[in-house]
Amino acid sequence: MRSKRMLVLAALILSQALILQLCAQNALTAKAKQPLYRLVDMGTFGGPVSIVFGGTGNLNQMTTLATSCADTADLDPDWPNINPAFGNDPYIQHAFITRSGRLRDLGTLSGGTSSCGQGVNTRGVVAGFSTNGAIDPLTGFPEIEPVLWRNGKILDLGNFGGNGGYANFLNDRDQVVGGALNSIPDPFSSVLSVYGATQIHAFLWEDGAMEDLGTLGGPDSFAYYINERGEIAGQSFTNSVPNDTTGIPTMHPFLWSLGRMHDLGTLGGTIATPSFLNNRGQVAGTSNLAGDQASHPFFWDDGVMQDLGTFGGNNGEVQWMNDQGATVGRAYFPGDTRWDAFLWQDGKMTDLGNLGCTSSGLGINSKRQVVGTSRLADCATVHGWLWQDGKMYDLNDLITPGANLELVEPLYINDDGVIEGRGLPPGCNDVHVCGHAFLLFPCDGDDLRKCVNRLQVTTADTNLSVSPVPASSVPVNNPQPDRIQTSRNPLTQRGGFYQRGSRVD
Repeated sequence: MRSKRMLVLAALILSQALILQLCAQNALTAKAKQPLYRLVDMGTFGGPVSIVFGGTGNLNQMTTLATSCADTADLDPDWPNINPAFGNDPYIQHAFITRSGRLRDLGTLSGGTSSCGQGVNTRGVVAGFSTNGAIDPLTGFPEIEPVLWRNGKILDLGNFGGNGGYANFLNDRDQVVGGALNSIPDPFSSVLSVYGATQIHAFLWEDGAMEDLGTLGGPDSFAYYINERGEIAGQSFTNSVPNDTTGIPTMHPFLWSLGRMHDLGTLGGTIATPSFLNNRGQVAGTSNLAGDQASHPFFWDDGVMQDLGTFGGNNGEVQWMNDQGATVGRAYFPGDTRWDAFLWQDGKMTDLGNLGCTSSGLGINSKRQVVGTSRLADCATVHGWLWQDGKMYDLNDLITPGANLELVEPLYINDDGVIEGRGLPPGCNDVHVCGHAFLLFPCDGDDLRKCVNRLQVTTADTNLSVSPVPASSVPVNNPQPDRIQTSRNPLTQRGGFYQRGSRVD
């Protein structure tokens, strides 16, 4: 009798397992027509936050190499008087590089405490900045130097006789661009340098030498991007006279090529900002219109700046561009209370839609896959998304259910389809206070069983139980009610009416 009961029980268990397996197989088959991803939570170095900056090339377009910075478990001895480039973070931060999601600490300059990676090339060389242990006597902030991590070593790139600088981008020839301070006092320097009481000038560093690229006639300039041809895009004041509409001098984007800085102009306003430079020498960005009360996305090619327009509203902005000139960002509808992500190419602007309320496009690869953020139907909850083949997908629907990270801010997608961004661990509601960097690796949809295995969430760091600093001890800048702040590069937040990346859905 007992053996019969055991056989019946075993049969019931087997049948239930087969039913569950069949249900899982059917569910996966239903999902087979949509992209699927394996999520890697990159974790931290023991503190609450790992950062991904937008607009700097944190994720290489040809490999899965990524860089930025993450909190350690140690509080910064200079906090709250830390350098503004590190944000309002009380923890010591260290630059990292990763290929699979496991963070490798790149360290700091001798005497320094914090560092951050800005760009990485296909050979794993990282450009960024590091504190050096000194305090700038003109500002009272810890000094920051532009640095290069190469062959296991950190190299101080120097400056122009001032008290610091930043490296922002590099190419596969290890040519590095950014901005460095000189010793000439300047009241407008902090507009381009985050901190600084002296002029900052765009630089090109290669083979151990830093070249001053000059300006467009004003006191300051900064180089943001360099392509594989050695062309450089940045921004410069054109004079030293503040405008009534912005309170700062006129700022134009530039393209530096063959030893000369070319003024790209504006769409009529006194501020225009480049958002990317591709390998064809095309520049995309955002410009104020005449009067500085509205801003439109622009596309510059071969001497001509084209206004990309909007969806009928007054404003729009560019966030990224690929080598084919396909440009993404967001554009407003009439009334300027709603906006959607757009994809612009060859004179046509496509509305990519949203996940219920509003959306912004943040990254695009050569296959015209786009990533960005969107508010859901409640116009409050924010999720990251992927757009491809005419359809927008919530990234949280493309990973295994029950993942330990809510994906809210994808910033990059490379040509292999790998996505980098930031998410919210359980109990966290602010990526700036307790967010984690993540990588998404696309699954092979041809092998469903393999995809099931790869969909398992990977945690790349074991120190994920660190509690965030209590909100009462860490001041947080509350965003406007209908907007959140994205993790755009603080070194490229500009003054004036238009500030790239100051808002995102």
